[in-house]
Amino acid sequence: MDFTEPVTWVASILGLAIATSGFIVVTSKNLIHAALGLVGALAGTAGLFLVLSAEFVAWVLVLVYIGAVLVLFLFGIMITRAPVGYDVDLDNDRKVIAAVGAGSLFVLTSFAALDSFGDTALLGIGDPTSTGDLADALLGRFVLPFELVSFVLLAALIGGITVARKDATPIAVGETEE
Repeated sequence: MDFTEPVTWVASILGLAIATSGFIVVTSKNLIHAALGLVGALAGTAGLFLVLSAEFVAWVLVLVYIGAVLVLFLFGIMITRAPVGYDVDLDNDRKVIAAVGAGSLFVLTSFAALDSFGDTALLGIGDPTSTGDLADALLGRFVLPFELVSFVLLAALIGGITVARKDATPIAVGETEE
């Protein structure tokens, strides 16, 4: 890395902000704080896309994930009876195993990234890709993967609703009638 270039400093600061926000997301025992940490991580990621001249991806990230999904998540927390304050039930006994697994994955991907791009400088990133070119690629050459991803997201949404919805079992219905 060439720290004489300002873009390297900006990318490093954004990476540090993303790592800090991600740490807040996984360690916070307050759902609101975790959601706000996720907003910070996504905003930092959008900043990285702006540094890399991918304005379309950056603004889609801001509009879709920060503007829609996370705001919906925050409304869902506040409207339902989800625990808003500090909740010790959010802690898990297997967090050490998860931390070791996540740390191992981080080390593995860091070594792979440094091995692949270690000496590459972020010079002359280039002009941003126009939205028209992206639309032509998405609705032309990449239409099949684009539609497959949309079906996967739909299946994930339906699965999430099914898991989150608690229907009363016949035994529970019988207990309430007595």
